[in-house]
Amino acid sequence: MNPRDFILENTELLSPPHTPELKLHLASELVPIWQKTEEELAAQGVPPPFWAFAWAGGQALSRYVLDHPETVRGKRVLDFASGSGLSAIAAAKSGASHVLATEIDAFAVAAIGLNAQVNQVEVTAELLDAVGTDQGWDTVIAGDICYEREMSARVFAWLRGLAGRGALVLIGDPGRNYLPSSHLVEIAVYDVATTRELEDREVRRTKVWHVMA
Repeated sequence: MNPRDFILENTELLSPPHTPELKLHLASELVPIWQKTEEELAAQGVPPPFWAFAWAGGQALSRYVLDHPETVRGKRVLDFASGSGLSAIAAAKSGASHVLATEIDAFAVAAIGLNAQVNQVEVTAELLDAVGTDQGWDTVIAGDICYEREMSARVFAWLRGLAGRGALVLIGDPGRNYLPSSHLVEIAVYDVATTRELEDREVRRTKVWHVMA
């Protein structure tokens, strides 16, 4: 079974609470789909299926983009660590001229393609670790990227570099442990409904930040 077929068989079409105008192929529980993914790949230690859920940071960021289309309209947009593709789809819906969604998980790349199709938008999904690269994007968006200390430091050094050469860099984050304490300007706050399957509470106060050089 390829990733596309796996996603179609193991998810439902649902609208995230904060972006009811969009639909995604989502799973209702984390552990079962994670176990099925390991079985499908005949491997253990497979990364969590981040692509199967609408995480709080991505929901807040997507809401912000949909409500402020000028941040992406007519622009080349990168959605870094795109997961389900939610933010990339929001950018495409808001009039971006081109949207690239990058992921390091082949299942996520397949999910992004399926979700873009459901929402009738064009998103280029690519299996790529984009850190350190620069394709001249006008706007760079990323949700929920502050889970690990080393990854966060590496990613934010790169994002600040992109901001320094003129890109608009926006991130969505619900207060993860490794969110940097500097070079961020808060631009929006949302109370995002989530589940205890994913978080330690049912509503996460989630902020959208403008990354500065």
